[in-house]
Amino acid sequence: MVDWLNKLLPFVNSPEDLNLGKSLEKLLHVDGRPVLLVLEKAVRLFFNKDFEKCQFHSQIALDMCWEKLNTGHWKDVDVIWRESYSYGSLFKAMSLRESRREGEAIKACDMGLLLGAPVMDNILNRLSNPSSMKRTGPNDCGTLDECDDQPTKLLKLSHIPVLNQDFEVPHCNSMSLQDFLMSHMKKDKPVILDGMMEAWPAMRKWGLEYLKDIAGYRTVPIELGLRYTDEEWTQKLMTISEFVDKYVSCSNSSQVAYLAQHQLFDQIPELRRDIIIPDYCCLGDDDRDVMINAWFGPKGTVSPLHHDPYNNLLAQVVGEKYLRLYSKDQTDKLYPHETTLLHNTSQIDVEAPDLAQFPAFYKASYQECILRPGQMLFIPPGHWHYVRSLSVSFSVSFWW
Repeated sequence: MVDWLNKLLPFVNSPEDLNLGKSLEKLLHVDGRPVLLVLEKAVRLFFNKDFEKCQFHSQIALDMCWEKLNTGHWKDVDVIWRESYSYGSLFKAMSLRESRREGEAIKACDMGLLLGAPVMDNILNRLSNPSSMKRTGPNDCGTLDECDDQPTKLLKLSHIPVLNQDFEVPHCNSMSLQDFLMSHMKKDKPVILDGMMEAWPAMRKWGLEYLKDIAGYRTVPIELGLRYTDEEWTQKLMTISEFVDKYVSCSNSSQVAYLAQHQLFDQIPELRRDIIIPDYCCLGDDDRDVMINAWFGPKGTVSPLHHDPYNNLLAQVVGEKYLRLYSKDQTDKLYPHETTLLHNTSQIDVEAPDLAQFPAFYKASYQECILRPGQMLFIPPGHWHYVRSLSVSFSVSFWW
């Protein structure tokens, strides 16, 4: 067996050692026998060193799983189809790597990480992080803060609002876990925590060159369009280098693009080591795992007024964001969408409201702030919030 694979799977020396029939036995109960047979064929081809045919059969299995993943709602898809997609991605990536097509191998791993489910101790994550896979193109821009030359269409969105002192979110330089729990979590009161991110390596290291070196070749989902509620909004898979070069790094793009609410740190462990989960995330009524999401994009990105069901600490690493917050008791003035899909999102454009259509919005009480590097904002569960980036920005959210 090839040396690199022996390091990843020291006890796997033949197709029989993988025992796919047992790992994917559930496929037999969901009309998935053809997928299992194709995957077993791909494994045999790999160990017979017929890498081209292994890629071919792996892709057939991926296409079959893809159809199942795109039938109905994502949350209702049986996890066995996601696991099968991961195995197909694994065998495709292994054969591509043996064919010296490492860039394509990394993309195959990323597709499995994005659409599949963890298998074999999350082998796709380990396979996708070889130390040799780094920069894929020139780095034209040094730091995130330097890359703020956006087109006129976006500049009109990026004006810095003048805050009303009576409505500003309060700040605190240090706070015990007990004080945070009793004064903010229990009372559903937002607060900005200053000086809590000084130990984060990200505060010193994160810039465009660093991000491209560490993760430029990785494939991620990018939102295209100003707001996810807009009809023209869509998503596209691209590498981080492509995203930075086309939409972030001193570009002339007229389209807003955003790496939003993505579990980037699960996908790229090197970046995970640059951040620290706040101690406050240990507070709560259950043992729910902390969900960590990345929010990276140019100035002018917008998250419409919405609410989430989690405690949220939004940590600002680079750039600035304007936020407007409304408590749950203001919901009747915020006109949520009536559809199930957008029931947690308001119909109102917060900074340009149509008061003729939504007259009660004028009476809604709110708080606001500009979140700056090194600051964390606590947003209670169910608290409505609107977010607009005032510059190239990278934020990390912790939900629990």
